This record gives sequence, structure tokens and C-alpha cells, in this order.
Amino acid sequence: MSETATQEKTVKEEKEADHHPYFRPKDAATLILVDRTAATPKVLVGKRHDKVVFMPGKFVFPGGRVDKSDNRVPVAAPITKALETNLLKGSPRITPSRAKSLAVAAIREACEETGLCLGRKTGGKTPALEGAWKPFTEAGLLPDPSGLFLIARAITPPGRVRRFDTRFFTADASSIAHRVEGVVHAEAELVELVWVDLGSEHLADAHPMTRNVLNELEKRLATGPLSHDAPVPFFHFYGGKMQKDVLGEA
Repeated sequence: MSETATQEKTVKEEKEADHHPYFRPKDAATLILVDRTAATPKVLVGKRHDKVVFMPGKFVFPGGRVDKSDNRVPVAAPITKALETNLLKGSPRITPSRAKSLAVAAIREACEETGLCLGRKTGGKTPALEGAWKPFTEAGLLPDPSGLFLIARAITPPGRVRRFDTRFFTADASSIAHRVEGVVHAEAELVELVWVDLGSEHLADAHPMTRNVLNELEKRLATGPLSHDAPVPFFHFYGGKMQKDVLGEA
């Protein structure tokens, strides 16, 4: 499908979506990579192409929808029990396999959109992975979600074109085990990658929810090493207003 046809289809979907304000959000995952080697932590953001329909020209974190196959992908190590516990909190309830899918999806999306792959060599023969996971096989790696932390969860308000139930994960930049060249370029979804200080001007024009999550991340980083024990905020909308709850609390 051509880019023009795709945009026309998206516009049509936008108009139709206005009639379905309670369309069920799709599970999605976002990964915020953090470099803490300097006094001020830096986060990795990518600039979206000016011609994409969703947030054109904005600096964003890599992320996207969960794929059906994400749960079946072999991993170098499972997600920690503490991360699984956090992912299982809240409503609607999800299964442990769905929790794994969310964490794995964050790694897949980051590799697809930025060329940065979080993985680990296992010492044995690496299974042959295809599609988005092929770079892992070529590098002799398996995806490794064991170093991920859940920073926040947010659900897009009703009435929007696309609705996502997004889990925002973070991982240290040292988890990057492989780099795929040529993923980010002038005609790609992301045209530029930048490591920026928290509070940088690159983030001034970010989506409001992006800024909310960044504020939460900054608070967590200010207290020292990341911990699974920290409260995880849940941003959602009720009665037309944004609410901020804590996952696991009534």
C-alpha cells in the first residue's frame, strides 16, 4: 500500500473512530533506555518522521503494540518475579504469559525502531529467529527482559483514533548488546536518535503523557538504583479527566 493510500485509510479510520469512543485499547509497550554513566542521566529519544500520521516530528520513545508471537519468543532469562508482580497488578487482569509478552514487545520494538537490541549470549546454540528477531540470531543473542523495570502504565482516553494500554519500561543502556546499522534514516519512522539529559529542550515539545512518564522516571532515578518496590503510577481517564492512581492500590 502506498504512503498516500495509507494516510487516506488512516484518516478514514479516524473519522470512524469518533463513533466508537469506548473502543477497547490494545496492549502496547514502550522502552526508555537510560544512560547513567554521567552525573545527569540521559534518555534515548527518537524523532518521528514529519509525514507519519501519529505525532509527526515529535521526539518519542520506541514502542508499539504487542504481537501474538511475542509470548513464544525464547529469551535468555525470564522477567523477574518482581516485574511480573507489578505487571499483574491493576485491571483488567492479565496472565503471566501476557506479562512476558509486554516485556518482550518492548525489546522488539526498540530493536525494530532504533536498531538497539537488548539481549544476551546463552552459551549454547541460539535458536533461529525470524522477522523482527533476526538481528538477535545473527548476533548469537536471545532477547533478555530480565533487566527491565516498570515505570508507569497509561491508557489512551476514549474517543481517540488509536487507543493503547501502554506499559512503560526502562532499562540501563548497558543492556544494549547489539546495534543494527541503517535502521534510523531520513525515510524511516524515526529519522534521528538522540541521547538527551532529563529536562532537555528535546523533550519540551513531547506528548503530555511522555512528560508525565519522564517525571516519574526522574523521581525514581533521583532516589538511587531502580527498584521493583517503588510505586507504579497508572494514568487513565474517568469522567473526561485524567486520573493518576497507583497500581495495586484501591
